[in-house]
Amino acid sequence: MSVNKVILVGNVGNDPEVKHLDQDVKVAKFRMATSETYRAKNGERVTSTEWHNIVLWRGLAGVVEQYVKKGSRLFIEGKLTHRQYEKDGETKFFTEVVANNMVMLDSKEQNRNEKESQDESYQSGGSNDFAAASEPEPEDQGGDDDLPF
Repeated sequence: MSVNKVILVGNVGNDPEVKHLDQDVKVAKFRMATSETYRAKNGERVTSTEWHNIVLWRGLAGVVEQYVKKGSRLFIEGKLTHRQYEKDGETKFFTEVVANNMVMLDSKEQNRNEKESQDESYQSGGSNDFAAASEPEPEDQGGDDDLPF
């Protein structure tokens, strides 16, 4: 058995870049910072920040496109992936977190106020208090549909 699971809680470092691919397929990418504060041997407080490349697909990318911006606080759950490509004869390596679950940690009131300030013609026709999203689980295709229980 093996497990590839990443859980991050941090702040979005840049406005997400969302690309629209075939039909309704979207992909969102952004960088996210996680920080750790500790006391050094001399008693001084030290903050260490790590940056992570985050990738979200389909429905989650749509949520990111609508609600997430630089500075947003998020809980991200996903898997660690590595990819590489060549550019100008040089091989580039990337480590990314492909997210399958996301929870927005900013307060609902803060999200609402920021949305209103971005769009003066904001009309609340429904609930914009979205707090969490995750990709739907794939349907079981095991062929057990004819079982009596």
